[in-house]
Amino acid sequence: MSPNVDWSLAPKEACWWAMDANGQANWFLKPNVAAFTDFWLSEPVPAPDFEFKGNWRESLTPRQC
Repeated sequence: MSPNVDWSLAPKEACWWAMDANGQANWFLKPNVAAFTDFWLSEPVPAPDFEFKGNWRESLTPRQC
């Protein structure tokens, strides 16, 4: 069951919305690649749950970034 994500409420850099196992919804932003490394960092930002009732493992909703 895909949630009805309202992207107008998302931060500008948000590329994904997802629910975690604890029922917390988050926006996930474009990754920030750390200088001189091979990894990237991205902190989740709290988001509305959009009344999502499905399995959290199926909640990942991408945005065209």
